[in-house]
Amino acid sequence: MNTLSRAKRIVIKIGTSTLTYETGRINIRRFEGLCKVLSDIKNSGREVVLVSSGAVGVGVAKLGLPCRPKDTPSKQAAAAVGQCELMYLYDKLFLEKSHKVAQVLLTRDVVEVENRAQNARNTFERLFSMGAIPIVNENDTVSIEELEFGDNDTLSAMVAVLTGADGLIILSDIDGLYAEDPRKNPKAPLIPVIHQIDSHIESIAGGSGSGLGTGGMSTKIQAAKIATSHGIPMAIINGSDPNLLYDLLDGIPVGSLFLPAKSIS
Repeated sequence: MNTLSRAKRIVIKIGTSTLTYETGRINIRRFEGLCKVLSDIKNSGREVVLVSSGAVGVGVAKLGLPCRPKDTPSKQAAAAVGQCELMYLYDKLFLEKSHKVAQVLLTRDVVEVENRAQNARNTFERLFSMGAIPIVNENDTVSIEELEFGDNDTLSAMVAVLTGADGLIILSDIDGLYAEDPRKNPKAPLIPVIHQIDSHIESIAGGSGSGLGTGGMSTKIQAAKIATSHGIPMAIINGSDPNLLYDLLDGIPVGSLFLPAKSIS
């Protein structure tokens, strides 16, 4: 049932709340663990794209701001500062495992305008052929409302489609999709496999999670709709332990798996 075990090209998305502490500072242990596991996955012969949130959150902490800015110029300034910090760490940690990284910053028009999308596809393909790991984020520094993805869950799904990925994995601060909000009902059961995203599935997805991030379960459901509609399976797993990626790719049930229609038997 776990079609991700056969995936050769994988998009993995990690959110701000999973990558950082509530202070906005980098969770170094988790950051290092993620880079180690992704390096090992790449060593196995799979192609990896990492969609990484955290630029604004890290920038907020580095600039000493009391909270995530509300106005666009301040948010873009925080993103500019934070993106430097993120890429410095990714470059350093992946290089220690003998892997090269490439920064790819996107706005929505790059994905939606065909000639620009083709240029982006060509770049991704060349990066894969050169053995680099693309690290993708929204170009928050210049993005305006008309060009925003809105959240990196949506961005990761669109990158999965753009690159022709075989699977999308979202590393979250929760184990997966629950039948009810587990913060309100600790006994709520986890839904291991979702065959169809209907109104009921959409209704049980809550709102935004952390104060530093922009996503929540509802944006992950929307990402799953985009991915599965293009034949790409998507999983939500808890990013607090990057080693769970091994289990998922080995076919062991982890988190919640959203199956595209063609995968239903």
